[in-house]
Amino acid sequence: MTEPSNLPTPPKSAPSTAIILRRGSHNEFVRISGILRKETVGGAILLAATVAALIMANSGFSDAYYAFRDYKIGYAPWHLELSLGAWAADGFLAIFFFLAGLELKREFVAGDLRSVNRAIVPVAAAVGGVIIPAVIYVLINLETGAETLRGWAIPTATDIAFALAVLAVIGSKLPPALRIFLLTLAVVDDLLAIAIIAFFYTTDMNVPLLLLAIVPLALFWVLTHKFSYFFGTRAWAAWTLLLPLGFIVWALVHGSGVHATVAGVLLGFAVPVLRSKRGGGPDAGPGLAETLEHRIRPLSSGFAIPVFAFFSAGVTIGGADGLYRALTDPVAIGIVVALVVGKPTGVLLATFIVTKTTKASLDPDLAWIDVIGVSLLAGVGFTVSLLISELAFGQGSPHDDHAKVAILVGSLLAALLATAILRSRNRHYGRIAEKEAIDSDNDGIPDVYQSEEAR
Repeated sequence: MTEPSNLPTPPKSAPSTAIILRRGSHNEFVRISGILRKETVGGAILLAATVAALIMANSGFSDAYYAFRDYKIGYAPWHLELSLGAWAADGFLAIFFFLAGLELKREFVAGDLRSVNRAIVPVAAAVGGVIIPAVIYVLINLETGAETLRGWAIPTATDIAFALAVLAVIGSKLPPALRIFLLTLAVVDDLLAIAIIAFFYTTDMNVPLLLLAIVPLALFWVLTHKFSYFFGTRAWAAWTLLLPLGFIVWALVHGSGVHATVAGVLLGFAVPVLRSKRGGGPDAGPGLAETLEHRIRPLSSGFAIPVFAFFSAGVTIGGADGLYRALTDPVAIGIVVALVVGKPTGVLLATFIVTKTTKASLDPDLAWIDVIGVSLLAGVGFTVSLLISELAFGQGSPHDDHAKVAILVGSLLAALLATAILRSRNRHYGRIAEKEAIDSDNDGIPDVYQSEEAR
């Protein structure tokens, strides 16, 4: 009979603590870094377009600016005779939302959002960043009437291009984990924004036209999923079919009364993210979504969004008196407070609650002050906020003009507060960057990412 061992029983290992805002894989870091670089350049162009619009709207060129914005072009029998401003909001911005659809599907299928553990924090932060500012806006405007309450969704969106432009201007060395968190939060924000636009800002829906849009959308789905079968290497042949189909979907959705940008998201969702091996089997690599994302992102960030901003951000302020009247409007007060206080509070509170309820902890390299800085950056709302303002109040109305002033002021205040916090942490971020650059085995992948993947 075997004698019992006198060796002490090893203690049970403590359960590992979940870590939030930790580094992802190196491949994901490289992919996201490329996106962020393009969005930073786009943010600079967006800022220039906004400044140009404000200068023209508040100078001797104001009449010419508004006449140009309101100039109509298009085919009237198809209800597509729209002003240039409307083409920018309904047409060019659909390109932005198409890209958002691609990115959302990419994140849910092959990115960080495919893992519940990694997705829960940015998703919860995005939801908190929508609910709290909306509640604050409603509370401030509760007794001002139903018309002003229509603007409740204006301060709920994060403009990733503007936020990254702020980081570029202030020279922040924000760690990749926080940049990825900000981007993912903004991507989920886009999904929530398009759902809000579809459900709360749609009037006089034409159901037959909306159902008819399913036909070209389904054909678009088939052609994109069987891209190589139908087109092989003839990319030009693909565009001769996919672009007209996309336009037909957009036109039918536009005619149905649903905002046409919804078509952009639906088309983005129709594009495959992964490429399957011949004959089926496991995924063999990136699919058409990544190819389209590389080609369309420069068009979106470098042209579509700046053109929309140029036509939408131009508002005649009317000097100090006009600025005072705009900012004392309860609509403007609600937007500014919601962006500067509500948005970061919602993001921070949701992140904190998820951390505590799941017994998780922050990455050891980060602190809650870093999350506060990023939460303030989330208060930089612009592109989608301008769109919702026009949908809520009508372009050129007094409330719309005041809302646009508030969006600019609130975003500027949020950016300044974020700058104060993130700049104070630059030295610490520099040390993180040095650690993330160490590649002791010279294999092209920094050691910290190999340690993360092994863990």
